[in-house]
Amino acid sequence: MILGWLDEAHTAGARLRLACRELGLDGRTVQRWRVQGHGDGGGEDRRHGPKTAPGNKLSEGERRQLLDVANSAQFRDKSPKQIVPTLADQGTYVASESTFYRVLREEEQMAHRGRAKAPTSKPPLEQRATGPAQVWSWDITYLRCSVVGVFYYLYLFVDVWSREIVAHAVHETECSELASDLLEQALAQEGVVDVDLVLHADNGAPMKGATLKATMERLGIIPSFSRPRVSDDNPYSEALFRTLKYRPEYPRKPFQSLEEARIWVRGFVAWYNHEHLHSGIGYVTPADRHEGRAQAILERRKSVYEAARQAHPERWAGRDTRAWDAPLEVVLNPTPDTRLQRRHSAKAA
Repeated sequence: MILGWLDEAHTAGARLRLACRELGLDGRTVQRWRVQGHGDGGGEDRRHGPKTAPGNKLSEGERRQLLDVANSAQFRDKSPKQIVPTLADQGTYVASESTFYRVLREEEQMAHRGRAKAPTSKPPLEQRATGPAQVWSWDITYLRCSVVGVFYYLYLFVDVWSREIVAHAVHETECSELASDLLEQALAQEGVVDVDLVLHADNGAPMKGATLKATMERLGIIPSFSRPRVSDDNPYSEALFRTLKYRPEYPRKPFQSLEEARIWVRGFVAWYNHEHLHSGIGYVTPADRHEGRAQAILERRKSVYEAARQAHPERWAGRDTRAWDAPLEVVLNPTPDTRLQRRHSAKAA
């Protein structure tokens, strides 16, 4: 029965590890059951658990005392890390911090218990792009300077669909005003007018500054923000910065001047946009995809492979050659449902 449930969940798209965790099982235990032939696909739970209660287990009276203390007027808005020291100052011992946490978790009382509202961190809205100038992402990263403790700041705006860097600048400070100027330059260079452009960024001060906010409102740009301290919510900018700083040509020593930093970044942007075959868009350059040349390039590659298969069919095991394609749609911060649909589509393909 247990193995049948797991197989059903796995077939529906659930990860086996997560399904096992819901049942309180280790994945290796399930593997061992299958090898040993427990259940013939159904499977019985052969765990017996301890036959006697632990000697240090709290009695019902002690457990009730712990809950009464945790929910008392004095301690109901405090964490166990504050409760235990306070009780010790009063000459009282009820339980350790870990025991407080365990019992409160078992009683589902680990939620926020104070008068203030609990902090919320909703994931950002899903954003979809089917072409250029629909969703942009931007961020600022540090570039080392020859002066210890001083940095130059690289501003980068990237088109999420094509991965092209549509604007960049290096400055000695990071501020909303400089970002606003760069955004307007990017829009002018790209000819973006009267479109529903989404601009995604993290929660840094320059990203939420009044000047940039006013510029976006004036231009009709839709803001989108990551959750605080969640870098995965801005993956395209983070991946771009990683590519930049892990390039073999990236200087091992700090930049000696602002102009030197600007020259190096210009060279990187030219390479990235016009030479770098990007894995996320079918190994074409961001500029080719951004300017509409990518599909023709992919079709030519496909023709080359078809000709090679016709010349030597014995060297090709399947009916199809390599899938020279690229995603028609790019999703920023997909919802769990979108991720599940993608997995199903990948399996079907």
